[in-house]
Amino acid sequence: MTNGHLFAFGFGSTASVLASRLLDKGWRISGTCRTPEKAEAIRSRGVVPYLYDGAEKLDPGVLDGATHLLISIPPGADGDPVLRVMRDEIASHRETVEWIGYLSTTGVYGDRAGGLVDEAMEMAPTSDRGRRRQAAEEAWFALGRDIGVPVQTFRLAGIYGPGRNQIVSLRSGKARRIVKPGHVFSRIHVEDIASVLEASIVRPNAGAAYNVCDDEAAPPQDVVAFAAELIGMTPPPEVPFEEADLSPMARSFYAESKRVSNKRIKTELGVELQFPTYREGLRAVAEAGD
Repeated sequence: MTNGHLFAFGFGSTASVLASRLLDKGWRISGTCRTPEKAEAIRSRGVVPYLYDGAEKLDPGVLDGATHLLISIPPGADGDPVLRVMRDEIASHRETVEWIGYLSTTGVYGDRAGGLVDEAMEMAPTSDRGRRRQAAEEAWFALGRDIGVPVQTFRLAGIYGPGRNQIVSLRSGKARRIVKPGHVFSRIHVEDIASVLEASIVRPNAGAAYNVCDDEAAPPQDVVAFAAELIGMTPPPEVPFEEADLSPMARSFYAESKRVSNKRIKTELGVELQFPTYREGLRAVAEAGD
């Protein structure tokens, strides 16, 4: 992989892991964040930070020299915030930008009653969030076609990793084992997301969408129980979905059930998952004390 300059709109956990890998390879990294405290934290790692709330255009020139763009800021009711204010600036750098990656969600497939979905299937979101993601994907693909830059979207399953996992939830007393028969969902370790992104950077494919998930969709209560076993805790009691007191956001999580195929990241990008199921991923988290 040749040295480049990655600019991340939304320097979150995924961008952070990818940045660590690319910095080790001699890349330059820039990214946006929302607070001065976060800016100082990422600056200390050798990343050039820019404060950005998604409402106002960044100063001209921030993308000078950028060869790769990663977008992880979610769309709002008024559309994708990066495209809304930075589209023309991105277009003006069409000669230097080689790759654009948009982090989407498997929520664009909607509810499939536990059925298997792959990238060849039409998007059929059933939530407002899913519909916004579909619109954002389509808008980024359109930009790529307009300016001649390869845009790829990555439909992420539930993300977990250090500091963001069921072990943390158990220790904080927030974990619950809500049971809805037949409900399964897919997940992905943040390190494996970074592996997919690195592989795509090496093999840009304009207009490609990739499901990014591990090999085993599973009921969420089983994952909590396994995490509890790893750290020697008694798992919380099972609660039937119908009896659970859930927020509208949490309830929407249980409105969709599907198994997601990850075949394309393996066959097209050659990715070998470091954590093929939640068991390997949570075991590594437990061993690291995260």
